[in-house]
Amino acid sequence: MIFKDKVTIITGASQGIGETIAREFAAEGATVVLVDIQKEKLDAVAAAIAAAGGRAVVQAADVSKFDQAAAVAETVLREFGKIDHLINNAGITRDNLLMRMKEEEWDAVIAVNLKGIFNFSKAVVRSMLSARAGRIVNLSSVAGAMGNAGQTNYSASKAGVLGFTKSLAREVGSRGITVNAVAPGFISTPMTANLPDGVKQSFLAIIPLQRFGETVDVAKAVRFLCSDDAAYITGQVIHVNGGLYM
Repeated sequence: MIFKDKVTIITGASQGIGETIAREFAAEGATVVLVDIQKEKLDAVAAAIAAAGGRAVVQAADVSKFDQAAAVAETVLREFGKIDHLINNAGITRDNLLMRMKEEEWDAVIAVNLKGIFNFSKAVVRSMLSARAGRIVNLSSVAGAMGNAGQTNYSASKAGVLGFTKSLAREVGSRGITVNAVAPGFISTPMTANLPDGVKQSFLAIIPLQRFGETVDVAKAVRFLCSDDAAYITGQVIHVNGGLYM
């Protein structure tokens, strides 16, 4: 097990990509700290991980609030003494054309998708600097690289994640900490399930691999970036999109 005795914080872990990452890391021996605002769903994920022989801890928190992010980090450090991995996965959509977009739709997406990454990274980075080791993986999106009509808020937040990732990687690299991003394309998740069939088919038509991705495709990329095999990789973006964006 490649993550035996490691402690991993995963935001947005109640479903979709975050849940799959949590299961993947737990199966590799990590103690996974599940973060989301949906505590009942987190409890269900934690129970499933425990039933499979893994170890999961639930921390209900709103990633957009720095005090809550700091409280999670403090609790984890107090209980386990370290944080080896931070997976910033939490994200939401509030899609609309810009001319119709409400200010609160813009603010909500930026607060969760971008400020949430600032909040949790800031909350854990001091302990990683002291340990002179750590892995941070931020979930961006193909929309942050190529844009998408009706998603100016989401695309802006995910493009911001890429700049944040590269900048933080330069700040902390000398202390043995790597910071990378994974940018999923069209992945079958509860978030994408609500899209109209016409939208889904239009995406499928321009994906060279001619299929939508699965959450495990993303989880495997995140696992690689946190493994020893990726020790000399930092400030990079792995696109997991079937060729949708090259």
